[in-house]
Amino acid sequence: MADPFGFMKYPRETNPYRDVKERIKDFAEMQLPLSDEERRKQAARCMNCGVPHCHAGFFYAGGKAVSGCPNDNLIPEWNDLVYRQEDKRAFERLTKTNPLPEFTGRVCPAPCEVACNEALNGQGITIKDNERFIIEQGFKFDWVIDSGMPQHRNGIKIAVIGSGPAGLSAAWQLNKFGFDVTVYERDDRPGGLTMYGIPNMKLPKEIVSRRIAAMEAVGIKFIVNTEVGVDITAAELKAQYQRIILTVGARSARDLAVPGRELKGVMQAVDFLTQATKEVLQNGTKATKLLAGKKVVVIGGGDTGNDCIATAVRQGAAEIHQLEITRQPPKQRLASNPWPQWPMVAKTGYGQQEAQTLFGDKLTAYETTAVGFSGKDGRVTQMTTSKARLFKPVAGTEQDQPVDLVLLAMGFTGPQKSVMDAFGITQINDDYSTNEESVFVAGDARRGPSLVIWGIHEGRMVADQVAHSCEVRL
Repeated sequence: MADPFGFMKYPRETNPYRDVKERIKDFAEMQLPLSDEERRKQAARCMNCGVPHCHAGFFYAGGKAVSGCPNDNLIPEWNDLVYRQEDKRAFERLTKTNPLPEFTGRVCPAPCEVACNEALNGQGITIKDNERFIIEQGFKFDWVIDSGMPQHRNGIKIAVIGSGPAGLSAAWQLNKFGFDVTVYERDDRPGGLTMYGIPNMKLPKEIVSRRIAAMEAVGIKFIVNTEVGVDITAAELKAQYQRIILTVGARSARDLAVPGRELKGVMQAVDFLTQATKEVLQNGTKATKLLAGKKVVVIGGGDTGNDCIATAVRQGAAEIHQLEITRQPPKQRLASNPWPQWPMVAKTGYGQQEAQTLFGDKLTAYETTAVGFSGKDGRVTQMTTSKARLFKPVAGTEQDQPVDLVLLAMGFTGPQKSVMDAFGITQINDDYSTNEESVFVAGDARRGPSLVIWGIHEGRMVADQVAHSCEVRL
């Protein structure tokens, strides 16, 4: 490392967030980058640790969780290059493994940082922010498009169904290998989760559109408003393309089977976030009054629930409450949850922080669930809650409260079954192949709901498998 004592010289400093009272006035990006000089100091904090945990996925909890980066990113190498002001070489190192770092540099929870050796006794290196800096340098100096140009075309046509992180990652890699790639998206804009599943203040849509424009510039085609089984058949796709990759995500949302679920005003979180993003795309980033005077309840305590809270704040909600069926996490790390595992401790998300600043009262009710809704003229006006133990309601603890909008942010169960059925998929293998020789599956559609970085990794890996299946030498 250029400065092996940097972690002792410079304190950790992340990209600052705009003040809560200012940022809730709009849907513009919340986090602002440090100066180049300060960013290089942060890169200098990367230690000459010899055995870095950050860039090697360490599985625990029976293989269900990962600490460190599951995408094998060459983190110590590009940190050192940033400190040395060799930004193009840093860009080349970063994009060897991650073709979409402008996404992960903004929305990844950064398990690499908590697995950083410096985090054993400190706070870890600002890997995520450093990553964002590198890719912004890449766009600033026009390195991105050059890096995605194929050296030759092989004439083999590939269809990618779905344009979320896995689909975009696969398309980028396959195009570099020389394939003719067409990406199909059922929504009106490409990007999948990154376009409509993540709010603009976390991931500005011009950042997503910038990536799509770069992909089009290197020869990738996008066809939107096209759903398999509705607008085009699986048979038609098989006739046009030698290989097909299904990266349709895990968009089947977990529902709540309780009385009154059918009432208007009880809706899935992803539908709410999609509507909010379309409003931003059409009318700009200024905060709205769409929920003025409304009482909002968010059911679910994950990232999506947090995004819903932040969006409701910006839409002028009069009250916001959150239900979480699980037990409240401990304030301090337990002995059963040691480094380098992800610390399972109580945290306050950005949306929760905003709601607490605005309303001042307790936001989240833990070990609580909804057991019914009632309403008037077909619209929800009241919710019945209950205490919960081991994910089940506790009889005799029911309470009623007024509500105008209920957002179900309880996660997802898997891919849309109709797409798999359309292609006759009955088996998905570890190498991304299926029982259909020409069809591959990757991303959340294969592994279930997961992080953006997992989608990027799977897109990269399935691209390799597709190339090998076509007997193309990489």
